[in-house]
Amino acid sequence: MAITTHRRRALPLVAAALLAAAAPALAQNADNPLLQEWDTPFGTPPFDRVETSHFEPAFEVAMARHLAELDAIATNADAPTFENTIAALERCGSDLDRVSRTFSALTSSATNDELRAIQARMSPKLAAHSAKISLNGALFARMDALYEAGESLGLNAEQARVLERKHTGFVRSGAKLEGADRDRLAAISEELAGLSTSFSQNVQKSTEAFALVLESEGDRAGLPQNVLSAAAQAAVDRGMDGKYVITLARSSFEPFMAFSPRRDLRERLYEGWTNRGAGGDFDNEENIRRILTLRLERAQLLGYDDFS
Repeated sequence: MAITTHRRRALPLVAAALLAAAAPALAQNADNPLLQEWDTPFGTPPFDRVETSHFEPAFEVAMARHLAELDAIATNADAPTFENTIAALERCGSDLDRVSRTFSALTSSATNDELRAIQARMSPKLAAHSAKISLNGALFARMDALYEAGESLGLNAEQARVLERKHTGFVRSGAKLEGADRDRLAAISEELAGLSTSFSQNVQKSTEAFALVLESEGDRAGLPQNVLSAAAQAAVDRGMDGKYVITLARSSFEPFMAFSPRRDLRERLYEGWTNRGAGGDFDNEENIRRILTLRLERAQLLGYDDFS
């Protein structure tokens, strides 16, 4: 979002410096559709113009912009109010939100090896970015002052709830920790982000690898024509022209489970579904063990007995 000269003068020096540091990257990516206004129906992403190579530079620029907006809130010389702190916090980060949502839409529905590689590289960076926000002492001090003021602020029910959830989120992200504990929590969050990405990618890869081939007319009994047409296309996509394939995509899995009278085939499909990420090249056992260990450590750093 363009910042007017008047607003730029009002920005604290640190925020201005962050924006200045981001300026070369922004200029270099002036044609990046993810960093432009979207003149599309309902503001939907312009997927026809977005290329995989656009994402990483867009993330970098959007994170720099977000930090500048946050610093402007944290270093505001005026006393904290709901409007200049909590509402301002709710409004900032729109660029990063748009890039993240667009990326998430693709990685969850039309992913590929290149997108997965970007996801693996960006997850720790995005976790570190989140840590910079939640561990921003000046920003939390303003929020904490409002939280402690409580009912004296005269907030309506919705505002009070937003303040309470924001404050709780910051506290559970380590805002009240100090020293080594604070640093350790940030490191845990970054590692968990990488593990979560690895976990979800293993599930996705094992989902894509599974194929239930319907060899005979009996295997295809009871299936509506639209399900058979989709199964034929799934077979073509896998280089199995002339066959019928049921996959673990919900649009394939659920109709087969609903319509097929073949209990044995439904059992095979169900086992494939429940065993995604279990065993083989996409086994998540070590990821799960490490995630559980780190979640417990994180909970105990924050003063809880366990993660739940």
